[in-house]
Amino acid sequence: MAMASKTRNMLENLVREGSFKWLLGNRSPFDEELEEMGSSPSAQTNWMPELSPIANIVVRRCSKILGVPTTELREGFNSEASESIKLPLCYAKNFLEYCCFRALALSTQVTGHLADRKFRRLTYDMMLAWEAPAATSKPILSGPSTFVQLDEDLSVGVEAFSRIAPAVPTIANVIISENIFEVLTASTGGRLQFSTYDKYLSGLERAIRKMRTQSESSLLSAMRSPRGEKILEVDGTVTTQPVLEHVGISTWPGRLILTDHAFYFEALRVVSYDKAKRYDLSDDLKQVVKPELTGPWGTRLFDKAVFYKSISLSEPAVIEFPELKGHTRRDYWLAIIREILYVHRFINKFQIKGVKRDEALSKAVLGILRLQAIQEICSANPLRYEALLMFNLCDQLPGGDLILETLADMSTVRELDRSSNSKPGGGMYSISALDMISNLGFAFGTSSNNSVEAGLAVGEITVGEVTLLERAVKESKNNYEKVAQAQATVDGVKVEGIDTNFAVMKELLFPFMELGKCLLSLAFWEDPMKSLVFCGVFTYIICRGWLSYAFALMLVFIAVFMVLTRYFSQGKSTHEVKVLAPPAMNTMEQLLAVQNAISQAEGIIQDGNVVLLKIRALLLSLFPQASEKFVVALVVTALTLAFMPSRYVILLMFLEMFTRYSPMRRASTERWMRRLREWWFSIPAAPVILEREKEDKKKK
Repeated sequence: MAMASKTRNMLENLVREGSFKWLLGNRSPFDEELEEMGSSPSAQTNWMPELSPIANIVVRRCSKILGVPTTELREGFNSEASESIKLPLCYAKNFLEYCCFRALALSTQVTGHLADRKFRRLTYDMMLAWEAPAATSKPILSGPSTFVQLDEDLSVGVEAFSRIAPAVPTIANVIISENIFEVLTASTGGRLQFSTYDKYLSGLERAIRKMRTQSESSLLSAMRSPRGEKILEVDGTVTTQPVLEHVGISTWPGRLILTDHAFYFEALRVVSYDKAKRYDLSDDLKQVVKPELTGPWGTRLFDKAVFYKSISLSEPAVIEFPELKGHTRRDYWLAIIREILYVHRFINKFQIKGVKRDEALSKAVLGILRLQAIQEICSANPLRYEALLMFNLCDQLPGGDLILETLADMSTVRELDRSSNSKPGGGMYSISALDMISNLGFAFGTSSNNSVEAGLAVGEITVGEVTLLERAVKESKNNYEKVAQAQATVDGVKVEGIDTNFAVMKELLFPFMELGKCLLSLAFWEDPMKSLVFCGVFTYIICRGWLSYAFALMLVFIAVFMVLTRYFSQGKSTHEVKVLAPPAMNTMEQLLAVQNAISQAEGIIQDGNVVLLKIRALLLSLFPQASEKFVVALVVTALTLAFMPSRYVILLMFLEMFTRYSPMRRASTERWMRRLREWWFSIPAAPVILEREKEDKKKK
């Protein structure tokens, strides 16, 4: 009785005349529903005191959509949910999610639901309620003591969007939801307003209508009918935005068509299109799809093309998207072509078949639809297309392969769970992409609709739980942030100019150069006492078999040095590398420096070729006298390695290197080195004959 009285008093306060009208005479978008709930005879039973006013309103809407009272929804949640998600601290939010998932699963079955402003408002209000689900939450709607925020002042955060939006796979999915949110809120300070969200969903509806029209058209009907391919995008039909195909030295304008299995190019003739060329994306043909440079007469000037290569083609094809500024068209087509390629690689890699295969294709198709909608409303701002397509993103994210593995395993794990715990119109899981694509009126893939209706494919969100997919995505994005921060430091230390880069490298290699000088000093016996001690110590270490321990001790010393450096440098700035910049060079001096560097590199390559040609001459006995000595040296070395213990082989090599310039061996070493140089110079190089390949150019 006390609870009922408290509820009745709360509703009376909320609907008291003037309580929501005093602010400039405006009414909150929720006032009418609150008043209706307050005047309803069943107000006491339908109002849940654990929920906030906005959450009660959303639950009431869900109740109307499902055609069941709130009490029945509560009973269903209590019977289906595990004890861990019914705890008092999380009960309100989890019950709200349960109602939302069930209502969305049913309301998305209505044809054209995205065009319905009530549906768009419902999903947005679900996000608002998710941010303040409990009665103790910071109020979005409140009583007469404080004002009610107006429609344009309400906004949604990234967590609410990432939780509710993936429940409708058309709007977002778990992997790219945060990236979509960042694009939509780029100009609103990280909070999503309804006006932007409404434009996005309207753009989605237009993209769906466009794809449906294209799929029902007669384009490529003969070629795509055996696989049931659906057309996703078409370009090149407008004369001001042509598409060019380059194969060999031939170039043709035409029309480019992307389906869920391949892309096609139809060359434009005088009054019609030629037979379409099919570039397959579904079979494992070792395809390569990458950006490419094009230009007149084979020059590489314009970065506006897509390169396609596979083992089924005799020569690669280049699809060019000419435009006056930038390469936005090319980037868009590169991203969507790769999305279809990557989804089929995912299917082939994990041997996905049946419903799960159709589910994967549906995710890729919905991703392209979302990209088209975002491109329409954000045409003024440059977009990172690959960040808005899940299979593109998984190809780039660190740990993206783990996300795909989780995605491949997730549906199998959930099939048994859902089959025993499902309800008409939803349940503890959000709807799947395959359900969504079927509700939109498409039938991608080869599975029948009966398998979809059986509920074998499930969504990515579970009421009150963080799924394995969500964990994998979160971990991958955390790693990506670390990689991005590291890459930012890399970009920040890059300098221009050969002389400046050489100065930086010289400074970084200074410790190793000093170590090398020290070893050379010991090897040339510049300080006989130090060299004698060095040779004695290492000879003893090698004889006792402690060489591995010596290297281990060196690694431990480096590790201790790093730990001590980290400990004593806490709170201090990072140690910068200070480099004395060389004098500035003008353009001519820079060109001369580049020429000198190229000349030096050419000389090093020439010397390397001479060494290889002389070794070839030795192996082929082009100079028998030198080859005989070389054979004897190889045989002696082989016998030494075969019969002498490795410890003594290492000892001999060490003593040979570090005692050859000692006072006792210096004269004999110089004599033997002179003989070795004379022997090397006496070896002729194997002859080289340069032949030019004759190119037969095809004229088409």
